[in-house]
Amino acid sequence: MRLVDYPSIIKKAWASFDSSVQIQVITDISAKVSTNHVFKVTFEDGEHIIAKLSYFGKYEHFVEDHRIIHALANNLLYPFENVLAKSLVLDGQVYTYRHKDGFVDAWVVFYNPIRSQFKLPRRLEDDHIRKLGAQVARFHKACSRVSTVLPKSSKTLRSDVWDLLDMLETDSGQFEHRMHVDELRRQCNLFLENRQKLVAKTVETMPVFVDWNIGNFSVTENLELYSRWDYDWFRISYRVMDFYFFSRVVSNAGDRTVFSYVIGPLMEDRFLMFLQEYHRVYPLTENEIRFLPEAYRFFILNYVIKYGRYFFHRTYATKLQREAYQTYFPSIDTFDADKILKVLGIT
Repeated sequence: MRLVDYPSIIKKAWASFDSSVQIQVITDISAKVSTNHVFKVTFEDGEHIIAKLSYFGKYEHFVEDHRIIHALANNLLYPFENVLAKSLVLDGQVYTYRHKDGFVDAWVVFYNPIRSQFKLPRRLEDDHIRKLGAQVARFHKACSRVSTVLPKSSKTLRSDVWDLLDMLETDSGQFEHRMHVDELRRQCNLFLENRQKLVAKTVETMPVFVDWNIGNFSVTENLELYSRWDYDWFRISYRVMDFYFFSRVVSNAGDRTVFSYVIGPLMEDRFLMFLQEYHRVYPLTENEIRFLPEAYRFFILNYVIKYGRYFFHRTYATKLQREAYQTYFPSIDTFDADKILKVLGIT
């Protein structure tokens, strides 16, 4: 896909949407850390929109995801009505464009530009952490309230792990993970067993954003959540799936783009401070806290093992996968759920 002319595909996508408005320039504004490519599309009159181009996964999932995002963006009420970018619509549906030409199969969606305000510092102070915890809780609560009007999602945590187990039965999967097939099966089965035991009856339709960092959302002057502007990762899942990434955001080391998936931030006192404020606004259950290490296990299985070579540079993906077996999986047993439960006063 590196030789593909992305601007040409975007021009075709826009011409199919509205050929009466001419594009002047297309600027790549991608974060360069995922398989999505994001562009600013400026028209001859100076107005602009955002285009996202993707080619990873299935087109049907791309369409499904963006219909869910659009429904959420249009149903969130004050003070979160500006948090998500709204997709452009044609004939009553989110407009998506599929470009198929030989080996190229790429998909485009357009967004109205999101407004942004202030960024948080790379390393948060205590008052920032408390405010962020409360704000995320309010946002999750708002998402939960509108979850019943969202289109159904075909992707779940179970389906993702089942896909990995299926892959391990193929010749390519056996070859790629030849030194660790049995260990991966064990880790997958542990996740499925603990998911069933802890959160199987929890509604799995709340939208969460599992790739937050300080660089992709903005706040008001009073540190209230205002917008998320990277036009990128989204899924339907348990709300605790957000917590590992927020533990990194509030960690003592501060937010960073290059990272290892160490479990340490989930047990830092700073993250407990975040959880205390969250819990005051939108109370957590004992099982959700005990599921936190399983959320961590899922990220390692899905985003380091299964998809690491797609999301990261090959050398870095290999490094992360090596660390998974040496450090990440063994560290799951060090997670102290009882300590968190005691701090939160959950019995």
